[in-house]
Amino acid sequence: MSIQAVVWDVDDTLFDYTTADRLGMRAHLTAEGLLDRYDGVEQALDHWREITHLQWARFAAGEATFEAQRRDRVRIFLGRELTDAEADAWFQRYITHYEAVWALFPDVLPVLDALAASHRHAVLSNSSLHVQDRKLRALGVHDRFETILCAAELGISKPEAGAFLAACEFLGLPPHQVAYVGDHPEIDGRGAADAGLLSVWIDRGGLYATVDPPVGPHRITSLAELPSLLGPDTRFGAPSTFG
Repeated sequence: MSIQAVVWDVDDTLFDYTTADRLGMRAHLTAEGLLDRYDGVEQALDHWREITHLQWARFAAGEATFEAQRRDRVRIFLGRELTDAEADAWFQRYITHYEAVWALFPDVLPVLDALAASHRHAVLSNSSLHVQDRKLRALGVHDRFETILCAAELGISKPEAGAFLAACEFLGLPPHQVAYVGDHPEIDGRGAADAGLLSVWIDRGGLYATVDPPVGPHRITSLAELPSLLGPDTRFGAPSTFG
């Protein structure tokens, strides 16, 4: 049967998280007077990203709550003990800078428009509903999706099959009628494929072109390729180049 619905990842798929995080943290560290600890801005940003990846992995594994991983990111980055309130306040100051540079990728609205009449749409994120609901509203696309499902509330994270199957269950569709689009080759790409969905891995900029892609996902480098991959009933104008 044909694909009836598309379930979307958010960060670095619809929303340019990497750019917003780096620009927001650069502004925050400058305002906090913390850059003199590092040999340049890039070293400070790389340190923050490394800590973020490690703490996010703890959350994804169920070893920390969403709030706890945020607070621990701050404590480790600053290298000192902080109360929960102090860590939350520091992170909120960062959030102010981060939100000031939020943006969708330029190919997002055209593809959502192209698929609006032919497919149903939902979101599945490894974040929290509070974060992603607010973000999608601010970016002006919240009403494009029937539901927004997030790991913090589901109690299960991608790449576990149960996370993808929860989205299918909400839509009332079997996995083979649902496509999942995400930016991470393993968490999104392999996870969705293993769960039985049509897995579409978006490798923006061809960052992974020199490595072997995971088995299962279709690889695209722009969302402009998505409609022709999903089926002949969509019209977008760009031929598919997925591998």
